[in-house]
Amino acid sequence: MSGNEPFESVPMAFDHPDQAISLSQALLAPRIVIEDAGPVLDGGAFAAKAISGQPVQASAKVYSDGHDRLAVMLYWRQAHSRRWHAVPMQSPGNDLWLAEFTPTELGLHLFSIEAWIDPFATYCYDLEKKYAAGVDVTLELEEGRQMLGKGIERSDGLLHEQLLEIQQRLPSLAPHEQVAQLLDADTARLMNEAEHRSYLTRSREFPLDVDRPAAQFASWYELFPRSVTDSPERHGTFNDVHTRLAAIRDMGFDVLYFPPIHPIGKQHRKGRNNALQAGPDDPGSPYAIGSAEGGHDAIHPQLGSREDFRRLVLAAAEHGLEIALDFAIQCSQDHPWLKEHPGWFSWRPDGSIRYAENPPKKYQDIVNVDFYAPDAVPGLWLALRDVVIGWVEQGVKTFRVDNPHTKPLPFWQWLIANVRSQYPEVLFLAEAFTKPAMMARLGKVGYAQSYTYFTWRNTKQELREYFEELNQPPWNQCYRPNFFVNTPDINPFFLHNSGRAGFLIRAALATMGSGLWGMYSGFELCEAAALPGKEEYLDSEKYEIRPRDYTAPGNIVAEIAQLNRIRRQNRALQTHLGVVFLNCWNDQILYFAKMTPARDNIVLVAISLDPHNAQEANFELPLWELGLDDTASTQGEDLMTGHRWAWHGKTQWMRIEPWHQPFGIWRIEKMR
Repeated sequence: MSGNEPFESVPMAFDHPDQAISLSQALLAPRIVIEDAGPVLDGGAFAAKAISGQPVQASAKVYSDGHDRLAVMLYWRQAHSRRWHAVPMQSPGNDLWLAEFTPTELGLHLFSIEAWIDPFATYCYDLEKKYAAGVDVTLELEEGRQMLGKGIERSDGLLHEQLLEIQQRLPSLAPHEQVAQLLDADTARLMNEAEHRSYLTRSREFPLDVDRPAAQFASWYELFPRSVTDSPERHGTFNDVHTRLAAIRDMGFDVLYFPPIHPIGKQHRKGRNNALQAGPDDPGSPYAIGSAEGGHDAIHPQLGSREDFRRLVLAAAEHGLEIALDFAIQCSQDHPWLKEHPGWFSWRPDGSIRYAENPPKKYQDIVNVDFYAPDAVPGLWLALRDVVIGWVEQGVKTFRVDNPHTKPLPFWQWLIANVRSQYPEVLFLAEAFTKPAMMARLGKVGYAQSYTYFTWRNTKQELREYFEELNQPPWNQCYRPNFFVNTPDINPFFLHNSGRAGFLIRAALATMGSGLWGMYSGFELCEAAALPGKEEYLDSEKYEIRPRDYTAPGNIVAEIAQLNRIRRQNRALQTHLGVVFLNCWNDQILYFAKMTPARDNIVLVAISLDPHNAQEANFELPLWELGLDDTASTQGEDLMTGHRWAWHGKTQWMRIEPWHQPFGIWRIEKMR
């Protein structure tokens, strides 16, 4: 950098702003105001989120007394680096200043905003106005030569020579040529480099957490490895999962997620349909982690060996699939930690251990650790961190975390930062269905993604309000929604009786609504058998081995594959951001556009929310986004079929028949 480094003048902070300040404090206080900087979370207490290789839009309100022109600069760097990058900020007006920068490395970054009064810019602004108005600028030209002289005095090397050349050339020029030279952009650039930055003011440093692109755009497929078998009497293995990789890839998924793969306890093992007593052949819930064979760092023996797992990770990668593991901080009553570290758990007065409950649900096969037990700090925290790192070293870079909202926030803030300081490519998905403040806070403390309320948003108003909420601060800076359409725990009421069309509706909402979506195995077969009156699966796979025929009639495999293909081919669909709801005069049809900032990719999505009846509506094309008037012609393309046509005018008509396809996905472009 040339001129003053951005650390010479820092705004003063007063501990008690309601108290009068002294004269000495006032004289040292910044004259320039920098406020409302963004992207900033909670005043900089937490890092806003960004994606490697994608531009970050920075902004701030910057102003000062008087009419002098300001110069504003954005600085940014990796947190572990001392090298700052700089980019000038520009103002569209009303004291708002904007700049864009693109981080390319992963991990924590910092950015700061610096402003100073720019005498030469002020001079040029006044000179241009006076000259344009026909005012005699003889004195102003002399003033400009003097300012050049001061710049020369403050510079050396090439900068000194370039400014001196301009100053020496000026007397030989006609007055109008002198004005042109002083107002020239190169002159302004050179004088800016020589500027001593009067009343230099710098904001605090704000954190920015940069993730790899999979934190924002990925398609998840959940699979129980033990169910990849041809018989419920034969336990599936990692080697069996190899046979499913090509089909999962061909459906367009890039993350293959396994529930816990660790040894399963036998004490209080649950039977089928969550029965309190297990039969001799019942495999138990994989969430009852731990047995004599090991705990969270071990593999269930019937799944295979550690070498089998590593081979599966490599084979999945060859198919474009990343293996994600479940990180569930809970133990069966057979977990080795109960004997090795009894002080990590809560015990009742009679010496029995307190099992997990979520009234009215009881989990007798599971016990929870006590994060703040005297014997648990710091040993438990370090052991859990080491579990994560151990699986990272086996090739796992993504973790779905079970019920993180029931564990201490300081633990997550420490663990995620600690792991990512060593492996910045690691991502954590929060399986948190809880209150909004907690869900947002989990994003703030480091989670790259989260499960959402999407599962329970069904009406047009509910969906619109939720999509728009996720596009607004603070959610759009700290929270990336992963729209799972179902889970082993959640069989949504909407799917119970909506048939094949209902599954296609939810798949379209998820794939088009967010860059992140996921589904649990069986969704593609439209499995919906439920426990009466509950959002739970009958014959839940959590408690039994379930082979499937993935070619069964009525499956939606082809439609899912095409939806994922459309996502990959359209950048507007690779994030939950950029959604714009458009007029469609039918409350049973959700109609919105997803657009890139440059409007070079605009996708229109119309989804009938009625799985049983045909729905019709007039709707509007967003011609204004293409810079067209209301009578213009545009080109439409059905992205499910490839059919193309011409639209004429803004208002159009649609009919959606759920027995054919309960949605329409169209790309709109100017006529070629």
